[in-house]
Amino acid sequence: MDDTKLKKIGAELSKARAKRDEWDKKVKDLERRYREAENTCIHDMVHAANLSPEQLSELIRKAMTTAPAGDPALVIHQNEEDE
Repeated sequence: MDDTKLKKIGAELSKARAKRDEWDKKVKDLERRYREAENTCIHDMVHAANLSPEQLSELIRKAMTTAPAGDPALVIHQNEEDE
């Protein structure tokens, strides 16, 4: 293998690593933003339901044992109907 080909592959490798680092940063930022939006959504749902700490505790307990995964709004709605 001649030196020119090795340098070309090395340059491509460096570019690929730089892009990977850039994408890793983007992914981490998007994950952080997603968590923040998710937490805001959860807070807003709990606030809208106007639950006491005891009611919230009971809601979480029910959700962990009976609720369909990924549908906390359904659990809140069911809890409101129970009252």
